[in-house]
Amino acid sequence: MLQNPTKEMPKTYDFKATEERLYEWWESNGWFKPEVADEDAEPYTISIPPPNVTGALHQGHALFVSLEDLMIRHARMQGKAALWVPGTDHAGIATQLMVEKMLIEEGTTRKEVGREEFLRRTWEWKNTYGSRITQQLRRLGASCDWERERFTLDEGLSRAVTEAFVRWYERGLIYRGTYMINWSPNLQTAVSDLEVEREEEQGTLYTFKYPLADGSGYLPVATTRPETILGDTAVAVHPEDERYTEMVGKMAKVPMLDREIPIIAD
Repeated sequence: MLQNPTKEMPKTYDFKATEERLYEWWESNGWFKPEVADEDAEPYTISIPPPNVTGALHQGHALFVSLEDLMIRHARMQGKAALWVPGTDHAGIATQLMVEKMLIEEGTTRKEVGREEFLRRTWEWKNTYGSRITQQLRRLGASCDWERERFTLDEGLSRAVTEAFVRWYERGLIYRGTYMINWSPNLQTAVSDLEVEREEEQGTLYTFKYPLADGSGYLPVATTRPETILGDTAVAVHPEDERYTEMVGKMAKVPMLDREIPIIAD
């Protein structure tokens, strides 16, 4: 029998009220927990790719949340002990940059406030934006077990990361090498390629004459980075380039410095 037959249906669907009510009902009944399955049920676990605590979610997050939620709910329907572990990522450098911007807007810097205060403000930022992200995940309908929520700087996770790195080192999979890096003069630290914003600019190609020390001619060198000329220690020519084979072994003078450097074949 219909209840409240005289009550009018709303003209438009109130998704906010409906979705929040349903989600609270699901969560309060513990239906996102693996324990709702039989004791001998096959386990099925997904650890969420933790969103950074640097702001709000974007379309990419909505995509992976939809796909993983589909998989975890399908596993539950199959009777598996399905667990979707939620969490957030500290995103160290990106978070530091956001906190530093906030401090600059307040008229101060991380050096002025000191290490302890900066750490306190960073954790404050994490608590603010980390909770915002988890609320957004709930609004997307993500059926995570929120009592198992983790953060990438939790003690247990930090120990696990240390253990993983030690194991990789012992297997020879981690080693120290010398590489070109991206250096941030503002943050005073190295940053990954993911943190770099790239832009194309119209460059200029400069051509310099490197006079031969014996006065017999010069060697033309083209570069987009003339400031590096001051550090030249040699000039290399192709060993099969007939234009310069006779110059190999001679000395050339660095423009502006008249410092002599060898001409080599490479």
